[in-house]
Formats: sequence, structure tokens, C-alpha cells
Amino acid sequence: MFFVLSKTFGMMLLPTNFLIGLGVVGALLCATRYSRAGCKLMIAAILLLALCGFSPLGNLLLYPLESRFPAWNAAAGAPDGIIVLGGPIDADLSVAHGVPVIRSAPDRIVAGAELARRYPNARIIFTGGSANLISNDAREADYAGAIFESLGIDKARLIMERRSRNTYENAVFTRELALPKPGEHWLLVTSAYHMPRSIGLFRKADFPVQAYPVDWRVGTSAREILSFTTTANDGLARTDTGMREWVGLLAYWLTGKTSAFLPGPTPN
Repeated sequence: MFFVLSKTFGMMLLPTNFLIGLGVVGALLCATRYSRAGCKLMIAAILLLALCGFSPLGNLLLYPLESRFPAWNAAAGAPDGIIVLGGPIDADLSVAHGVPVIRSAPDRIVAGAELARRYPNARIIFTGGSANLISNDAREADYAGAIFESLGIDKARLIMERRSRNTYENAVFTRELALPKPGEHWLLVTSAYHMPRSIGLFRKADFPVQAYPVDWRVGTSAREILSFTTTANDGLARTDTGMREWVGLLAYWLTGKTSAFLPGPTPN
């Protein structure tokens, strides 16, 4: 039920979808006796879309998430295992074209492969099924292995988790496969903005991991954070990504799947 609600209401509440829907409602009202209210809704939707698309709003949503966990310190010693969260591969397009298709966040796989080469004794787990509400049997994990092999990683080292549909299931199912022993050190590779929610879920699943953030979307200087975009598509994408992550943090916290609203480097 949680998965279905997250996919339906979650998508509806994304700023871009919500504001376009608001504009459509306004346009429909313009043909009725509520035309004045409809025009106001349309104007509000257009102005808010412009705000989301061109202003630094998306950067301001993402920066606190991306800066929550520092870069991993290699001085901590070689990890016993490396977990790469799914998300980069479009499984349905991969089926359609017969080759792995990466649509976003390729840094996750690239960084995972680089770590695997640096630490040849570490176990490698890629966790990713299908996040689609209605899907066929295509799963990210079915195509990730070929990408890792093309990057020089021996297939025998790879453990593929293909059942998970969201980050909560990533954590639960990965722990079942890894069976981490006390004292082991595992790295979690995912996008920097996604790290707080991911770490919180893995901690709740009794799988302590160390953050290895990648795929940053925002710079670190005030000029970069507060800069306006010249392409609305970029601004809207960052705003949607940031809002989805904050809503996800709140939803997982309220449902008891994480112990803290905004997990940090120190467990709560």
C-alpha cells in the first residue's frame, strides 16, 4: 500500500505536475461561471512554474541534502562490501533495445566500479528492481551486471538484488543478501541528495553503512547555490528532485521506516 500511495500521490505532488494540473483546472474553469477564479489559478500556476524553473529554489532544496554527509574518508580502511543503489538504468528501455540503457545518475555505477577495482576483496551488491507502479519483468539488476563487466569488474564478484521497488526495500532485501557481520564496514553508493534518506533506511533495517555520496547536482559556493538558471527544464528538474526527496524523508519518518526526519553522519 505504501508503494502504491508513494507512486500516485508522490507523483501528483511534484511541483511541476501539481502546477500543470492547477493550470489545467484553471483553464477548464475559464469556460464556466467561475472564469475569474479560473484565470487567477492559471496566472498563479504560470508564475509558480516560472519561480520553480528559473529561480534558485531547486538548489536551495537540494543543497542541505547534498551537504549532509561528507565525502568518504579512505583512511578508515578497506571496506568489506560495497552497495550500489539502483536508479540509473531504465529497465523497460533496456528490454526494448536489447542493451543496458542508463538515463540518470551514472556516477553511482561508475563510482561503484572504481571502488570495486580499488578494493578487490570487497563484496559488490547492486540493488535495484523496478520502481514502476505497473511493470513487466524487466529489472535494473538484470542489466547492471553487463555494465559492471564492461567496466572491468568480474561477474563472479557481483551480487544482484532485483526484487526491490523503492529505497526501503533496497535496504531490507540487501541486508538479507549481505548478512553483515558485526564489525564489518560497508559502503553505500548513491546520489548525494538521496544519501540522508538511504542511510536512515539502512540504519532502521539494522544494516549500518558508511556514506559514499556521488552525483552532486549543486555547487558549494553561495554564488552557485543562489544562481538563477537560464533553462527552465533544469530548474524544474532540480525542484522536483529536491521536493520528492524532502517529501520522501517526511513520509518514511512518519511511517516509522526511519528513526530521524533528516538522518545525519551520527546515528540518532
